[in-house]
Amino acid sequence: MTAAIETQLSQPERVAIARLHALLELLPAALDKQLAAIGLTAFEFTLLEALDESPSGRVRLGRLAARTNATLPRLSRVVTGLERKGLVVREPCPEDGRAFNAVLTPQGRDTFQDARPQHAHAVRAMVLEDLSVQDVDELAALCLKILGRLDPDHRMDVTACLADPAPSGATVAECDADPTPACDADPRPSA
Repeated sequence: MTAAIETQLSQPERVAIARLHALLELLPAALDKQLAAIGLTAFEFTLLEALDESPSGRVRLGRLAARTNATLPRLSRVVTGLERKGLVVREPCPEDGRAFNAVLTPQGRDTFQDARPQHAHAVRAMVLEDLSVQDVDELAALCLKILGRLDPDHRMDVTACLADPAPSGATVAECDADPTPACDADPRPSA
């Protein structure tokens, strides 16, 4: 006789999932509220951060979508908004005329640098303040374990190390290095 399949969550499982769900619902809006004074959303900050971390200040749109777990249409809308603010430009990829890169402008770089302290303060105050270094490490490990199941194809940069484990002692940034060209097709609808 096979063991009966558990048909409901235990009380501790229900509490853990309820707390996780609340965190996922509340954190983005709370970060948006903290960054509103500088004219950015948390998602816009994440896009600017990805561009700032790129040595050339440019990232192909598909890669940017994968890094942020955004659909190409959502990413395109946000990039268009950042273009209107003068923080990003969209340029054709020199290697492929059908592809486009998002490129950080000097104003975008300045805005990102100005936003970093506000973002760091908000994240520390709302998430990390009462956590020890060990707690932060455990939080990162637990999140990665769950993300590994949610992203089995390792499309997001944060789960890339699961597909191709980094050498011992490698940093997340080293593991996330992008070996692909900085190009991707433009997801904007044709006019």
